Amino acid sequence: MMTWTAFSFLITGVLLNAGAQLLLKAGTNVLGVITLSAENWPAQVGRMGLEPHIVAGLGCYVVSVIVWIVGLSRVPVSVAYPMLSLGYIVNAIAAHYLLGEEVTLSRWLGIGLIIVGVWLVARG
Repeated sequence: MMTWTAFSFLITGVLLNAGAQLLLKAGTNVLGVITLSAENWPAQVGRMGLEPHIVAGLGCYVVSVIVWIVGLSRVPVSVAYPMLSLGYIVNAIAAHYLLGEEVTLSRWLGIGLIIVGVWLVARG
């Protein structure tokens, strides 16, 4: 059985990871379609590195990895790793409300299956 402390670290890691994805997407919404070539990649990488949403998203990733490692030290990876799937749920809902993305019925059904699967794995 997972302790509340371990669960707290893992869910914090999941939420930070999901937040990173949302921030990165917000950054690409500002920058537009990014095309990398041999000639333009330094300038494009520079643009990405200066975009505040992308910088914040990368920061969330760094913190999420640290928090995840702490959580992983308390729980078997076979229990912890499926919890990353909760990020799909968070991102689908947040992308719908924050970014105006459509979440279709088939996506909601898939998210429902993910919830059931994570619950089964967490029960042990």
